[in-house]
Amino acid sequence: MSQRDTLVHLFAGGCGGTVGAILTCPLEVVKTRLQSSSVTLYISEVQLSTVNGASVARVSPGPLHCLKLILEKEGPRSLFRGLGPNLVGVAPSRAIYFAAYSTAKEKLNNVFEPDSTQVHMVSAGMAGFTAITATNPIWLIKTRLQLDARNRGERRMNAFECIRRVYQSDGLRGFYRGMSASYAGISETVIHFVIYESIKRKLMESKAAANMASMDEEEESVKDASDFVGLMLAAATSKTCATSIAYPHEVIRTRLREEGTKYRSFFQTLSMVIKEEGYRALYRGLTTHLVRQIPNTAIMMSTYELVVYLLNG
Repeated sequence: MSQRDTLVHLFAGGCGGTVGAILTCPLEVVKTRLQSSSVTLYISEVQLSTVNGASVARVSPGPLHCLKLILEKEGPRSLFRGLGPNLVGVAPSRAIYFAAYSTAKEKLNNVFEPDSTQVHMVSAGMAGFTAITATNPIWLIKTRLQLDARNRGERRMNAFECIRRVYQSDGLRGFYRGMSASYAGISETVIHFVIYESIKRKLMESKAAANMASMDEEEESVKDASDFVGLMLAAATSKTCATSIAYPHEVIRTRLREEGTKYRSFFQTLSMVIKEEGYRALYRGLTTHLVRQIPNTAIMMSTYELVVYLLNG
């Protein structure tokens, strides 16, 4: 891969990630709130009132209830909490990821069967590890800001104040909380790209066969709108499968990144969540996550493919 090709993949990955992050930020905030240990609400149930007064029920709100509470108590601006660190981090994160993925894929094609499942799995794993290690501090700050619930009119914590508080309480190690869960989440990335590349290859083979049947050589090298729609559907399908399988690592990562958390390590957090809240808690926020991730991934991947196509002429 030439230096120009690497820069093209860096730029395309950054563009794709940025566009997706901006459009789906409110869903990201709702998802993070649902995953946290502080999401449980204590609601007075008047209809269950006893002689001593109203009893109190402990409930976990759904996505729409959580969204309603944020809008009522904090205002619409809170739906974009953490967008700053997200924008700062998403471009380099996606750029690093796609550049590492493309580079690893090119190298591994000389080791394994070209474009085989092994190539896509190992490439995706290596790219995920590289991007996670480089950008974890940014995502920790983003999560802390998204969990910083303040009522209307109250002073909100900004990114710089959050950085100072993390450093004062935990030192440099504090910026890498939740990284073990992110490493576990590489499995999601691997599954996603294996399925995506498989569907993409099938789509290309189908188009090539159709072009050969029509003997239209010029059309074979030109991408039209249907190609990008196909890539969006491929990205959405692959991400849905991968997310549903690997979702618990998302909840564990959010718990590890909470301020003043009682959670210390990946397996300790996994065990504690199951013991205290049951297995269902490991999938809290999954619906919101899917609603966010499907369009986000489709937008990101199609933007990436479009930018690569345009820059390569």
